[in-house]
Amino acid sequence: QVQVVESGGGLVQPGGSLRLSCAASGSIIRIYAMGWYRQAPGKQRDLVARITSGGSTNYADSVKGRFTISRDNAKNTVYLQMNSLKLEDTAVYYCNAEMAIRSYWGQGTQVTVSS
Repeated sequence: QVQVVESGGGLVQPGGSLRLSCAASGSIIRIYAMGWYRQAPGKQRDLVARITSGGSTNYADSVKGRFTISRDNAKNTVYLQMNSLKLEDTAVYYCNAEMAIRSYWGQGTQVTVSS
């Protein structure tokens, strides 16, 4: 069994910052990549940022220059630093851990950007 748990969501004003954390635990052999996805009401779940075990990253165009993903391989943890938040960043943010056979999802954490 593998558990993926996110934390750090909340309510923030436009222009503010939040830092999300995600930790994977359990029967982990190797995690190839970890990523953050988000889903707004009535919309599909989309990739926000992803980082491989080697440190390669990719971002959605809408967050480039504002969000930064980082990873602690020893702790099976990934972080998402979100700066200059906009109203349209409001969504449930999900963490994903990619392993050899399958990937695992967290339960999600709500991020609300509102004045």
